Amino acid sequence: MSLRLHDTAARELRDFTPLEPGRVGLYICGLTTQGAPHIGHVRFAVAFDVLRRWLEGRYGYDVTLVRNVTDIDDKILAKSADAGEQWFALSYRNEIATAAALDSLGVLPPTYEPRATGHIPEMVDLMETLVGKGHAYAATDESGDVYFDVKSFPEYGSLTHQKIDDMEAAEDADPRGKRDPRDFALWKGRKESEPATASWATPFGAGRPGWHLECSAMARKYLGDAFDIHGGGVDLRFPHHENEQAQSHAAGLGFATYWLHNAWVTVGGEKMSKSLGNSLVVSEVTKVARPLALRYYLTAAHYRSTIEYHEGSLREAEATVERIEGFLTRALRALPEGTSTTPDHSTVPALYAAAMDDDLNVSGALAVVHDTVRAGNTAIDDGDDEALATAFAAVVAMTDLLGVNPLDPHWGGGSDTGAGDAQDALDVLVQVQLEARAAARAARDFATADAIRDQLGAAGIVIEDTASGANWSLSRRES
Repeated sequence: MSLRLHDTAARELRDFTPLEPGRVGLYICGLTTQGAPHIGHVRFAVAFDVLRRWLEGRYGYDVTLVRNVTDIDDKILAKSADAGEQWFALSYRNEIATAAALDSLGVLPPTYEPRATGHIPEMVDLMETLVGKGHAYAATDESGDVYFDVKSFPEYGSLTHQKIDDMEAAEDADPRGKRDPRDFALWKGRKESEPATASWATPFGAGRPGWHLECSAMARKYLGDAFDIHGGGVDLRFPHHENEQAQSHAAGLGFATYWLHNAWVTVGGEKMSKSLGNSLVVSEVTKVARPLALRYYLTAAHYRSTIEYHEGSLREAEATVERIEGFLTRALRALPEGTSTTPDHSTVPALYAAAMDDDLNVSGALAVVHDTVRAGNTAIDDGDDEALATAFAAVVAMTDLLGVNPLDPHWGGGSDTGAGDAQDALDVLVQVQLEARAAARAARDFATADAIRDQLGAAGIVIEDTASGANWSLSRRES
């Protein structure tokens, strides 16, 4: 089975075939650095990190991933003015916070992470091309604004399957110099109220780029006139991605072959956003929940499915992660010393691969992970070393491809000798207590058995009774 992805433009699943064999160009719209990122903001990065890991780990593609930084826009200027801070200082501070948040969630760094303000010449070049081809025009009021003429391009609306006459006016710029209210801004002329540092000279006048122009220019610079996949949140389909595609195609560029969009994280049925007052800033969430659990939570649902956040969501994710960790810990104690913990992606079960090839059906893939964990625990109970080794390797490989491998050194796993020695010592002590508990239960002294369980629980040891005896794992306490 080949990889099939849901293409927004085609509104159907399509077999994925890269433009260049063995290589994939992937562009995703990064965050606007107006504030610290919340978990709704970063879902896109986690979703496309899973795609990248699958393309690289399963298919061996050389992936060039470009994730831009929109470091100047109306909101950044407004917020910096309110705070009495230079716009570039506010933007850079939030860029650092975003990078830290994504790293904490195990999102692999992009191949390139261009800032909009670092690519003004490329934007001006694209803008001049569009004006020269009759698809854009400078406002006649000497404002310095430059607009894309949507009626000059018959394909406008093709990405989101809309007709121009059914569209509302574009609200991304003052309509004073527009020929049509639906024309969108390629360039915004400088206003007296804006700092001089927020404008650049162009043949059309000083100003700053429109949001849509930025991405087309940066994607072209790093991925070429045509590339494989453009991704982003579902809320970017219109107008942002529609406008990107229109201006790029109008300039004679091939642009993206596939369009992928991830759904929102919602709270009470509403999109998570600062304006709703329901944001959960990543740096605060990871003070009370392990980053691995948050990563699992954001990964577990299909990327095109909405995630509804509720109280207890992260506790559920933590409990699930602990079951996987518990198996891997037990397996390492049962397997021969020196067993490799390095992921071997060729060991993933066929059902897992089929789920991932079906438009990254992560929920189906995780079902295979949990089935394999159960089979692995049974193998430990039965003393079946061969079956255990197979299950262990498969779980490590499958979780690694999703970025949730508990043994990955990023999460504090791996083969640290000191940690391993401490784990072995703890296991000896806990086993003594479990044997005493088992003896008490055999003698029907349930008060003593319960007391031992409570003592272990108070120490952060979780006991799970199975048909073949009791297993233990460490609980994760909220801080």
